Amino acid sequence: MQELLTQIPNPPSTEELVEGPVISIDKGAVYIDLPPFGTGIIYGREFQNARDIIKKINVGDIVAGKVVGIGGKEGYIEVSLKEARQALTWSEAEDAIREKRVFELPVVDANKGGLIINWQGLTGFLPASQLKPEHYPRISDGDKDKILDELKKLVGEKLSVTIIATAPKEGKLIFSEKSPETRDKEDIVSKYALGDELVGEVTGLVDFGIFVKIEEGLEGLVHISEIDWGLVENPKAMFKIGQKVKIKVIEIKDGKISLSIKALKENPWKEASAKYKKDDVVEGVIIKFNKHGALASIEEGVAGLVHISEFGSEEKLREKLEMGRTYTFKITLFDPKEQKMALSYLPANA
Repeated sequence: MQELLTQIPNPPSTEELVEGPVISIDKGAVYIDLPPFGTGIIYGREFQNARDIIKKINVGDIVAGKVVGIGGKEGYIEVSLKEARQALTWSEAEDAIREKRVFELPVVDANKGGLIINWQGLTGFLPASQLKPEHYPRISDGDKDKILDELKKLVGEKLSVTIIATAPKEGKLIFSEKSPETRDKEDIVSKYALGDELVGEVTGLVDFGIFVKIEEGLEGLVHISEIDWGLVENPKAMFKIGQKVKIKVIEIKDGKISLSIKALKENPWKEASAKYKKDDVVEGVIIKFNKHGALASIEEGVAGLVHISEFGSEEKLREKLEMGRTYTFKITLFDPKEQKMALSYLPANA
C-alpha cells in the first residue's frame, strides 16, 4: 500500500505551469484535461482577462496555463492563460539572454537616461551607455536636455539589440545595442586554461546565474551553483551590470568557458568534514523550503535536508519548522565530498 501511495503524483501547486488539451468550451468557462491531476478550469476573472486568447482556441487544442487555485469551483484546478502567457514570455526572454539573440526593434520613446523599446508586449529600457558609438549622444558639456534631444532623434528608428537583463517582478527588460563580437571565440578561449584566476565584468543577469565578460568577444557563465557555497536564490539581487568580479575558470568546452566565484573561497565542507559525523546532534537554522522538505544550515555554506517524510505533509512540516528559526537535528547522512547531508528533526521535549 505504501508503494502505491508513493506512486500517486502530487497535485500541481499554485504558480506552476501546466499543459493539456481543451475538452470543453462554454460561454463562461474553458475546461482543460490535466492528467493525472484532474480537470483544469478557466472561468470568472481569468476567463475575462483571456477572452482574446480564448476566441482563438478550439476543443482539442493543447494550451498552457498557470495554476492560480486548487480545490475551488467544484474541485477543479483553477488556471490562468494570461499569467501563463506572461510567464512563458519571461522564460523566452531568459532564453534570449542565454542564446544572445539579436532583435530588430523600433524605439518607441526616449528619456534622459536612454531609450524605451517594446518586445513581446513587455517594456524594455536601453541605457544610453549600451548604445553603439554612432548612436551615443556625445554632448561636450553633459547637458541632460541636449542629451535628451539627441536621444529623441532615434525614436521610430529600428535598432539591432539584445536582452541583457530581466526583472519580471518589476516588469522590466534591459537591452543593449552593442553587437556580439564576431571574432573566433575558439581562438580567444585557447588563451585560457582550467584554474586560471581572472577579473571580469558582469554583462548579464539571469535567474540561473550571471554572465561575465573576460575580454572583448569572450563571456563566460557563472552558474547560480557556482556563485557561493551558501544558498543563492536571486543572483540579480547580488550583482549589477558593469560590476567587476573575481572569477576562476572551471570548464572549457566547445568554445565556451564556465566560471566560478565560490571556487576562490575556502570550501566550508572541507572544514566541516573534521567537525561533524553521522549521528551527531547539531543546531541548524531553516533557510529554505522545497518539495522534498526543509533545508537547514548548520553553519555558513553547510546545509542539510530535513525530509518531508518525517512529518507526513508539507503543512505539518511548516507547523513544526519555521523559516529563520533554529532547531536541534540529528545528522543521518554526512558526505562532505559530495556536499550532501540529511538531518532528522529532534523535538525540543525529546
